[in-house]
Amino acid sequence: MKTLILAFTALLASGSVFAATTPDTAVIHDKPGFFVHLDVDKVLSSTDISQACGVIPARLNYLDSQGREHVLDYQVQGSGCTNDN
Repeated sequence: MKTLILAFTALLASGSVFAATTPDTAVIHDKPGFFVHLDVDKVLSSTDISQACGVIPARLNYLDSQGREHVLDYQVQGSGCTNDN
């Protein structure tokens, strides 16, 4: 019985060691869609749409409230069209 408890304790300890070494610096790629709630704490960069015309791909890089980096790819209407009404 003591061997079983010792083996179970060793298994739990090794599992927590492996969980602690998991890299937390991986960039999270968010999925675009309707009603996506974003936790944006700080914007790192975004696509400049001032010179583009029509629907173009855009990217938003940001940090969430826990300091994790996110990337969101989406489509946006450019604001550089000269004949918009």
